[in-house]
Amino acid sequence: MRRIKEVLRLRYELGLGQRQIARSCSIGQSTVFDYLKRAEAAGLRWPLPDDWDDERLERSLFAYGQHEQPSLQRPQPDFESIHEQLKRHSNLTLALLWEEYRQARPDGYRYSRFCELYQRWRRKQEVVLRQEHKAGEKLFVDWAGDTIPIHDPRGGPMQQAHLFVAVMGASSYSYAEATPDEQLASWIGAHVRAFEFYQGTPKLVVPDNARTGVTKACRYDPDLNPTYQEMAMHYGIGVVPARPYKPRDKAKVESGVQLAERWIIAALRHRKFFSIEELNQAIRELRDRINQRPFRKREGCRASQFVALDKPALNPLPAEPFDLSQWSRARVNIDYHIAFDTNYYSVPYNLVHEVVEVRSTPTTIEIFHKGQRVTSHLRARGHPNFPTAGLAVARTGRRPHTSRWHP
Repeated sequence: MRRIKEVLRLRYELGLGQRQIARSCSIGQSTVFDYLKRAEAAGLRWPLPDDWDDERLERSLFAYGQHEQPSLQRPQPDFESIHEQLKRHSNLTLALLWEEYRQARPDGYRYSRFCELYQRWRRKQEVVLRQEHKAGEKLFVDWAGDTIPIHDPRGGPMQQAHLFVAVMGASSYSYAEATPDEQLASWIGAHVRAFEFYQGTPKLVVPDNARTGVTKACRYDPDLNPTYQEMAMHYGIGVVPARPYKPRDKAKVESGVQLAERWIIAALRHRKFFSIEELNQAIRELRDRINQRPFRKREGCRASQFVALDKPALNPLPAEPFDLSQWSRARVNIDYHIAFDTNYYSVPYNLVHEVVEVRSTPTTIEIFHKGQRVTSHLRARGHPNFPTAGLAVARTGRRPHTSRWHP
């Protein structure tokens, strides 16, 4: 519309000819002729009224064109129904739906136009709201899909190291480390070291629905692993798992994982590692290089944005790091002992046949019944053993009896 306005100004204000106008506006003389003819048919002169915007000008000019033909109104397909059918039936195609549409509406659109209109309609349905992340609010965590081989210096079988990735929401400041597996101990340990790397904790952690973090994946009410939940309580953070099959909920870490796979895993493809420690040393160098790389479309880098945005808003770390624990369930035997890790631990005698929860750490065993701790023991190692009764302190105040098998 700006060029059309310039054509009208040059014609009616300066009185230039069509050839001069065409050279000034860098358009064809026939185009200038067409614009002026349309303006004359619409009764337009320069200057235009103040209340005329581009939409009104376009409507006035092109509604009176001699070459305009009234558009043929064809029956519109029910795109919402088509979309629902495509989602419900995996083998259904647009070609079959178009044939059914033409059978019901012989004067309808041809196949190419039908597909074009459907795709245009679908794009409008998948509008994405740009996420604005507050400083220090969210930390997105996930495992990378690719692994890194660890070679045995003695010629044994090769192991695969897994890459843990964490990304801060506001600054995209990234943390990455290799772990020997994706089990609970590696998952929790990677979180603890990530918090130490950031020198603080965010308000929320957004993980994927991996079994190590989420026992039961659900769109609205996911069930967290008890150890993961205990770690969150220790650091004073909330855990909000992403919805299943909704990668946009954790788009930050999805892009962070892609970045780590391209600039860490791919960059190390020619190197040979013989231990996790050696691999993590190489990862630290590449990770720092990623965080220091300048942004392309804005000033600064991830590290500078972290210092300016996220770091001041993080909560301080607790005095002591989280002591990894694991939770399990056990049923109390008739001798008021439970079996755990090839050893036996006594509980109050009135809990015989009851199901209790066992919290184990590298040094202690705690036993809970209905959310209340009823006894604790030093963790025994080695052959089956009954801990002494003096190490078990029951909430009932009664000293539990020792069994006749006690050494």
